[in-house]
Amino acid sequence: MIPALFLAVALIGYLLGSIPFGLLIARSFARTDIREVGSGKIGMTNVLRTAGKKAAALALILDVAKGVMAVLIAEIIFAVARLNAGETGPWLTGSAQAVAALAAIAGHTWSVFLRFKGGRGVSTFIGGLLAMYWPAAIVGGGFMLFIGFRTRYMSLGSIIGAVTAFIMLMAFNILQIDYLKPYPAIEYVTYAMIGAIFIYIMHRDNISRLYNGTERKIGDKARAGTSPSPSHTK
Repeated sequence: MIPALFLAVALIGYLLGSIPFGLLIARSFARTDIREVGSGKIGMTNVLRTAGKKAAALALILDVAKGVMAVLIAEIIFAVARLNAGETGPWLTGSAQAVAALAAIAGHTWSVFLRFKGGRGVSTFIGGLLAMYWPAAIVGGGFMLFIGFRTRYMSLGSIIGAVTAFIMLMAFNILQIDYLKPYPAIEYVTYAMIGAIFIYIMHRDNISRLYNGTERKIGDKARAGTSPSPSHTK
């Protein structure tokens, strides 16, 4: 029963993550296929370049919601299973939430609806954190947006935000800090660690361009035919 439940929450998380909100929003606001302009990705940054601030804000909210919903659905499924069969404990619920959120990130990055292409998973990563341990999501997401818009390099903000969230969760777990809510479970720390590593890997080309001074900044308009660049967005 337990393996089937984990498979179910992973599949649900992946399908939720695969919903290409950025693509749909850019089409609605700018009558544009976002995959054919800018970086070719479907995340907030490319939506901002392609369709403007309102569209980007909506894409951010909905991509975050994918991570939130994946975690909440996993929690409900395992809570019901625990009541019906008594086979799952709190640690299994935390593991299920982490699996569902990671699956949602995978869906956003490799969407089944877009021939396994998509974004970079940052907003969905923050959404998973928001449902698991919201203080880390607020801090990590805050760093992401502040550094991203301050420096105009959202790739830099994304990496620093993800790493900051992981460090905060790890510190709170080790020190057992009960601030605002009980200290985070090890499953949440593991999720943040895997997510931060994943986000770093997804932005490795951006890091090279940052060193070379060729990384595109926020505010630069998207142009058709520039999509070969592998990662400017989330």
